[in-house]
Amino acid sequence: MDGVGKLKAIGRRFIPFASILVFLTVWELFARAGVVIPYLLPALSTVLAHVYADIMGGDLFRQLGLTFYRAMTGFFIGAVIAIPLGIMIGRFRFFRWFFDPVISITNPVPKVAFLPIFMIWFGLGDVSKIASVILLVFYPMVIAAIGGTLSVDKQLIWSARSLGASERDLLRQIILPAALPQIITGMQIAVPLALIVSIVAEFLMGGEGIGGKLLFAQRRINSPGVFASIVEIALAGAILIKSLEYMRRRLLVWHPETKLTTA
Repeated sequence: MDGVGKLKAIGRRFIPFASILVFLTVWELFARAGVVIPYLLPALSTVLAHVYADIMGGDLFRQLGLTFYRAMTGFFIGAVIAIPLGIMIGRFRFFRWFFDPVISITNPVPKVAFLPIFMIWFGLGDVSKIASVILLVFYPMVIAAIGGTLSVDKQLIWSARSLGASERDLLRQIILPAALPQIITGMQIAVPLALIVSIVAEFLMGGEGIGGKLLFAQRRINSPGVFASIVEIALAGAILIKSLEYMRRRLLVWHPETKLTTA
């Protein structure tokens, strides 16, 4: 039974990858069948050869490093602004009265529309790209922090107050732990957005980075290079998302959701 149980556990681990393997197999067979010309859809094997060449040449890690630097710098600056502000908005009526209308009005505005403004203000360097990331990631994190703070059980707060807890104690020992799952959810939403907007900014503004690499391949009419850049972005994004899931499990080891997913 132990052997059967191990096989079942291994099967459960690999089942989520079955759809990816099917998709990649269909891609290769469809491209090899000659239904479309290779320029429109190069074979997967050709694309992977380009990815391998980028890895061995060392250029891929430099380009990804620049993109990740811009994305993560903007993400952390946005988190430092958004999460404390969201907690304050959810906790104090004055903050909610002042900031909630501003966030509600500006949130639906497409953040990409600000890229030309940032280009005028900050030029075409890292500052404008990082500013674009900060603007985009701010909203999901501040909204998640507000929602998490407002969802804290009021009876917990009243009980702690009756025992003499200060506002600082409430924030540190009750509100922040209770709101943490939603705050982390907002961060999980924001991190892929940070990567996306960093790539889009590189694609529109030019310069180095994985977005600039994709733009260079497109201008040279290098279809396998374009697809290789997309595959590289997808792999980097998948690693980033899995890292966030691991971080969530570690930070919420005490939470019921972690016990359910590990059961």
